[in-house]
Amino acid sequence: MPLPDKPVRPQPYDLGPALPLAANAAPSGPALALDRVESSAAIDGTHIIYRLVHSDGGQQPRPYATARWTMSPPQLLTQRLREAFSATRPVVESGAGLAPLELRAELDEFAHIFSAPATSEGVVRLRVTAVAPGGRAQRLVGQRTFEVRQPAPTADAPGGVSALRQASDEVVRQVVAWVNALPAPAADAARR
Repeated sequence: MPLPDKPVRPQPYDLGPALPLAANAAPSGPALALDRVESSAAIDGTHIIYRLVHSDGGQQPRPYATARWTMSPPQLLTQRLREAFSATRPVVESGAGLAPLELRAELDEFAHIFSAPATSEGVVRLRVTAVAPGGRAQRLVGQRTFEVRQPAPTADAPGGVSALRQASDEVVRQVVAWVNALPAPAADAARR
């Protein structure tokens, strides 16, 4: 009787190298408190999720059997946001009272979505809330949902990962631009 084949170990993926930062640029903007990106339980694992819109309306998230993220998508995006913001300003933990602006984000979608068997895209949808902390009272500075759809080069896990990496980088770029354009919270409001 032949021995069974070894089980296939899932291939690990992350979002690749960080976005290029300006050489020798010292952070010069006001400090920013960055909370961990939150998500639903369906996204907060290491499975790479795909959805078949063409067959079941995309209502059933399915994990790739032979591919995994090295960290959960919320952790990957938290890391990416921290790296991007650190290029222009100090980034601190939220709740410490060290920054006049605090960001909270919720990841609503992070999946490889198939509209047809050979046509797919990576979809990242992130809702970001900016608040000015101030003791017991916080002031809403702004809230926006960012959604980017990036065509996948292939209809498999590596193609989905590539599309999700590009979509994530574009979402991060848009979030940074939006935050940098927000009005600066008044210094006295941050101390209340």
